[in-house]
Amino acid sequence: MRDFAISDDPAVQAQLDRLGQLSVPQGRLGLDTIRALCARLGHPEAHLPPVFHVAGTNGKGSTCTYLRAMLEAQGLAVHTATKPHLVRYNERIRLRGHLIDDALLAALLAEALDAGHDLAPSFFEVTTAAMFLAFARIPADACVIEVGLGGRFDATNIVPHPAVCGIATLGIDHEAFLLVPETGVPQAPLARIAFEKASIAKPGVPLVTQRYPALAADAVAATAAAHGAPLIARGRDWQADSGARLAYRDSYGTLDLPLPHLPGRHQADNAALAVAMLRHQQAVRVSPDAMARGISAARWPARLQRLGMGPLTALAGARTVWLDGGHNADAGAAIARHLADQPPVHVIIGMLANKDPGAILTPLGRRALSITIVPAPGHAAHDPTAFAPFSALPLSSAPDIGAALTALPPGGDVLIAGSLYLAGDVLRRNGEIPD
Repeated sequence: MRDFAISDDPAVQAQLDRLGQLSVPQGRLGLDTIRALCARLGHPEAHLPPVFHVAGTNGKGSTCTYLRAMLEAQGLAVHTATKPHLVRYNERIRLRGHLIDDALLAALLAEALDAGHDLAPSFFEVTTAAMFLAFARIPADACVIEVGLGGRFDATNIVPHPAVCGIATLGIDHEAFLLVPETGVPQAPLARIAFEKASIAKPGVPLVTQRYPALAADAVAATAAAHGAPLIARGRDWQADSGARLAYRDSYGTLDLPLPHLPGRHQADNAALAVAMLRHQQAVRVSPDAMARGISAARWPARLQRLGMGPLTALAGARTVWLDGGHNADAGAAIARHLADQPPVHVIIGMLANKDPGAILTPLGRRALSITIVPAPGHAAHDPTAFAPFSALPLSSAPDIGAALTALPPGGDVLIAGSLYLAGDVLRRNGEIPD
């Protein structure tokens, strides 16, 4: 899978070309390689500012965004690692509030690649090692690190003692990796997913969680106990309700906070999780006022993003164009909830061939006016026949997003969804490149 961007900088492109040759060796899961690589680099993972470590199926990237925004509203310098990138590989590493510059990125990737030349590291392990090097060498007050895949075997999971860990929503995704048959682990799919995500837990480090179905909640609790991590569970140790405002409460008291500007009712839950993580760690102090300002300031591209005027949206006329990179059932439900009080939409969808083709269309139901299938740039994607069982509407296809927008029937708004790779292509072509 070519999960990297093209760079205009020749030095960065040279390293991206090297990264593009890497993949996870068949059948290898574990942390031995990333540990060996970081040992050769002087164990940068052991020399980081206080780490906020976030896992989950959906919402972990948004939770990281709220954490960063609230920490920065307090006046703190924050490093952030999120994934995947949408347009530029640099988006994966943000240093003191700014995307890593090309010169430093090229140097760190080269250093990590050279150090691991005989270890057969994966794309993700090299990326994580480069991120650790940057975070260890450039001073900051805190690091916000998003888990990539699962948690137990994710390369970020070698951080020895985070300030706090958090788990966003849980659902079935990445089954080929996270549901590999194994003895000694939960067998029910949702419980297994919960176990994998909760395995970022560390002894003595608070593990802050959302509210989950009983099967998942039990697996999270058992995993936290096995790791010696204090469990801070929503519904028991903290509460949050959203109406006109976000009402948060825990044993430390209550907070009256603004609702996020990010669209979608689920964003209040993501913001509340970030607040709970800040409230249940001791490494840095963030005031309620900074929390409020951070929640209001947070922005996160390709998550129910209302696109601005640009070359692509001009093709849609006066219609509102929504963009979401979600690709699983939980994401589909969140999109449908948001669109429930919006005009019906023409759906343009591009989804990887290993994803559930009904994940977005089924929750939308009659909110969809038409459905157009487009490729997911650079990746094997579902063709229209895969989506047919999930919609009563006739399906059309287009060679790319521009052609799909040009051919839309009249009326309604537009939803572009199904893949972060498609979302990245849309942002690039509409001139809304994340910075």
